[in-house]
Amino acid sequence: MTTVAEPVAQAADRDHRSHPAAPSAPPRRRPLGLILVPLVALLLMSIAAGVSLGSVSIPIGDVWAIVAHRIAPGSFEPWWTQAREAIVIESRLPRSLMAAAVGASLAVAGGVAQSVTRNPLADPYLLGVSSGAGFGVVVLTVLGIGAGVWGVFTLPMAAFLGALLPLAGVILVARRAHDTTAIVLVGAAMTMVFGALNTFVLLVLGDDHQLGTVMRWLAGGFGDAGWTMLWAPLGILAVAGTVVLLCSRHLDLLLTGDDGATAMGVNVPRFRILMLLLVSLLTAGAVAVSGTIGFIGLLIPHLAGYLTGRTSARLLPTAAVLGAVALVLADLAARSVSDGAELPVGVVTGVIGGPVFLLMLWRRYGKASV
Repeated sequence: MTTVAEPVAQAADRDHRSHPAAPSAPPRRRPLGLILVPLVALLLMSIAAGVSLGSVSIPIGDVWAIVAHRIAPGSFEPWWTQAREAIVIESRLPRSLMAAAVGASLAVAGGVAQSVTRNPLADPYLLGVSSGAGFGVVVLTVLGIGAGVWGVFTLPMAAFLGALLPLAGVILVARRAHDTTAIVLVGAAMTMVFGALNTFVLLVLGDDHQLGTVMRWLAGGFGDAGWTMLWAPLGILAVAGTVVLLCSRHLDLLLTGDDGATAMGVNVPRFRILMLLLVSLLTAGAVAVSGTIGFIGLLIPHLAGYLTGRTSARLLPTAAVLGAVALVLADLAARSVSDGAELPVGVVTGVIGGPVFLLMLWRRYGKASV
């Protein structure tokens, strides 16, 4: 008698063999805890380094003491200055936490997009979701609605509504074509369309100040990070990530193909729409606070798959932590390039992520050609 696990395992094996980017899977399956615990420790150390280093260096021991004192007053007798406490609590800590939340969101969104489309090159940017989210934010910025306190609420909503526009086109064409390749092709077209719309809105409707503001935002970064902006990506990640994990078995069944998943009881069209909506929501929450940051959603799921295999219940949590670590370190690198200057984080992820992804492609195709 054939079990549910057998076709999933066979499909996962086929997916891995045909995967153009992922390295070879580990020979044996490691317990998930042995993977996540070191990664979470690395994440905590990365956040501590991100808070510690900067134009004013603060010892990591002082960082932990300041945070502990703020959480539990009286746990330490303060020996640090009020200025250093303000730097840690009001500036660097929310910035590092926001980078972690955005990195985790983009990595999970990329992993889900690749599973739903069965395409290793799919990510929120290639599907057009990011460009649509950016369009929503650009329109709101040009209209002057996203400024001030209300921007904490209006920007994520505008980003999500903007992300739905290209997603609607992707879904309509994909349902008609009954082909996951159509999702990626239409998404690529939507990316160009909404990129052009962003330029049009800025040049025709925006002024020079808005143009400079939006261009810096589109390059990606966390210069405006604060506690009030942090709750949107964190809340979206918690809700959407939980739903995705609960649906991980159905994501694995999609590896068998639409017919195989349908035979296992999955309503494939509805499930695919639900997952793409969650991808849009995760991307919108990230783009609204950070701008467009490339390669996290594309590259991190492949690295997570190398550590865990392609099973969604193992891959997605690992990808979330890896994405958080990667973007915290990228933000730290962006702040550390030179004194008094800060690179856009999207530049750092592009400079590092591009060659790494090319190396993974070269290794994969090199092994396949032997």
